[in-house]
Amino acid sequence: MAHDHDHEEHSELSETQLRVRALETVLTEKGYVDPAALDLLIETYETKVGPRNGARVVAKAWADPAYRAWLLKDANSAVGSVGYAGRQGEHMVVVENTPQRHNMVVCTLCSCYPWPVLGLPPVWYKSAPYRSRAVADPRGVLRDFGVELPADTEIRVWDSTSEIRYLVLPMRPEGSEGWSEERLADLVTRNSMIGTGLAKRPQELA
Repeated sequence: MAHDHDHEEHSELSETQLRVRALETVLTEKGYVDPAALDLLIETYETKVGPRNGARVVAKAWADPAYRAWLLKDANSAVGSVGYAGRQGEHMVVVENTPQRHNMVVCTLCSCYPWPVLGLPPVWYKSAPYRSRAVADPRGVLRDFGVELPADTEIRVWDSTSEIRYLVLPMRPEGSEGWSEERLADLVTRNSMIGTGLAKRPQELA
């Protein structure tokens, strides 16, 4: 799929990335930055703070049919109504997983990603192997993530761009009937909203 992007693909670090690395090195050497603490902060934004926003959106869609319909029709307005909007989240589209179709998101040319609902993109999302294999062998990629789908399940890959960023609405797990939105959000993982994973089953919660 061909799409226009705001920025070119780079096989090496960009000038900005090189400057950031250099600044990090200087600050670390002077003792102003603890690399371990920085890594923990980045991990928190990659896996906890940002994705929790998306998890709340998904949980609300699971619990409220009217909100689900709104989310699928006009994701930006629906997501904005619960307070999640901003840069890197413009023009979002939500695609819904069903027993017949599984959706997966990739950005084949760079790393376009809906930051307001998912936080920082994980390292693997930006990697060349994922960007190429997600399109060429999506079932194999899912298998690498521990997801084995029935042979008759269609897998559709969506290519995010600077113009359109996709979010997957995973299937609601069985056994979660009657749960509150807050409890349902605990079942939603970042990968399930990218499509490289599934929502947790109720019995998986500690």
